[in-house]
Amino acid sequence: MAERALVLNATYEPLSIVSARRAIVLVLRSKADTVAATNLVWRSADHKFEVPSVVRLRDYVKVPYHRRVPLTRTAVFARDHHRCQYCRSPAESLDHVVPKARGGKHTWENVVACCRRCNVRKGSRLPEQAGLKLTRTPVTPSYQGWLYAALSKSRDPQWVPYLLAEPA
Repeated sequence: MAERALVLNATYEPLSIVSARRAIVLVLRSKADTVAATNLVWRSADHKFEVPSVVRLRDYVKVPYHRRVPLTRTAVFARDHHRCQYCRSPAESLDHVVPKARGGKHTWENVVACCRRCNVRKGSRLPEQAGLKLTRTPVTPSYQGWLYAALSKSRDPQWVPYLLAEPA
């Protein structure tokens, strides 16, 4: 997997995740400063560059809109911490709380991560009909929800201090 870097606004607010190459270019053009670096070093004929893990822009960038988070398998698994929302075991699939066969929509509030056993047990019934109960109500990711779409199961531990707490 290619190295990535977290880009922070001048106020330390997470803005995006970029390739390591883009992060190095931001630092070399004096548009950003390295906040945390990886153990990797990239070399050219006459220079060497520490690969940044976190960079902070020198000038504040106004973000005029709130991003909409695409509803993807990766994003749902990240929101639900890769756990079944019925029994908390490792999730393997997605489940529509109100099945599509019963008019359920494919929305953030109706899709959860689910293990195979609970998904088969529930089938096209409502959770109560299958004897299941959600451990937490599914919600649309809030302000920094775009991170759910960008982050995989693992993330650089150096990013954690700059990310807002995820929903419990």
